Amino acid sequence: MKSARDIIHSIQNRPQFSKLSRFKCIDRIRLSFNAPLQRMIKFAYIKNNVLFFVLNHPGAKQEFDNNIQSIKSALKFVQPKECADLQIEDIRAFVTHTPTPRRSMTTEPTETAPHYPERAKGAFAMPTRDPKLLALMQEIQSIIQKRHA
Repeated sequence: MKSARDIIHSIQNRPQFSKLSRFKCIDRIRLSFNAPLQRMIKFAYIKNNVLFFVLNHPGAKQEFDNNIQSIKSALKFVQPKECADLQIEDIRAFVTHTPTPRRSMTTEPTETAPHYPERAKGAFAMPTRDPKLLALMQEIQSIIQKRHA
């Protein structure tokens, strides 16, 4: 019987999931950077055998440029096993100027009106002789009794 790891590995190696290996390769290379630089990387992608890192700060670009030669030389000698099927010829980075949406820390209520629990139990008198009105009142009474139960 196959273990969970074997099943996941066989699924990831199927042709329809070929992009998963790209993402694993990119993530492995991203982890080779130091922690502050990793936090400044917005995302990365591979296009025309060039690995592009999109950074969110010009200072990160300068730090990236300082470290890129050491990473390129390390990748030439020891390539991660996730990147075995990819031919990465160059690594580049650029700074994006699109703002990242910030999550608000305050939770705003979605409803403006307060919601109160139903207090009625459906026990009320029906002092009418009209059959249509009586049927309508009985329907309302049954709805209230269902909600209360």
